[in-house]
Amino acid sequence: MTRRTLKMQTSPASDVLTGLLLLGCSVWVSGLISIFLVARVARRALLPVERVAFRGLGRAYGPVGGAALGVALGCGAALLWGHAWDAALAAATALAACLAAVTATGVAQARGMTRLRQDALSGQGDVTLDGRIRRGALGAAVLRAAIAALSLALVALGVVLATLRPCLAAGPVAAAMATATGLQ
Repeated sequence: MTRRTLKMQTSPASDVLTGLLLLGCSVWVSGLISIFLVARVARRALLPVERVAFRGLGRAYGPVGGAALGVALGCGAALLWGHAWDAALAAATALAACLAAVTATGVAQARGMTRLRQDALSGQGDVTLDGRIRRGALGAAVLRAAIAALSLALVALGVVLATLRPCLAAGPVAAAMATATGLQ
């Protein structure tokens, strides 16, 4: 039995987009892991007063992570542009939109938590502040888990799209030729 393979002819533009996609995904996912680990250690080792100072980490990473996510999503969309719309592309689009929305919600929620914690430390809070902080911390954990789950699901779906469609980077014409000749 002989195995026939399709030698992909990619364009320099799709090669650059693929490289940027990988870079964006790498920065995004490694940043999520790093922030999770730093937050976990800080929560266990630092006093509440000291933990508030870590808001600078989130603010410093925000533009980097946001740019990485934007680059990854934009390059992924550009690589998929012009391909036949199917369930996998619809799922990727839905996951990407959900990830962007949940991430934006997480950023807003983190800023609100910083204000609550600062109020609690300054003594300007009301009697319900501790309960609001506990509920907010639970909400933050749920948002972080959702961001992580959506990120990993989108990466996994991207792998599926790239491996089950070996001519994806070659563009719609090459994809049609590969389908027609059975070389996919």
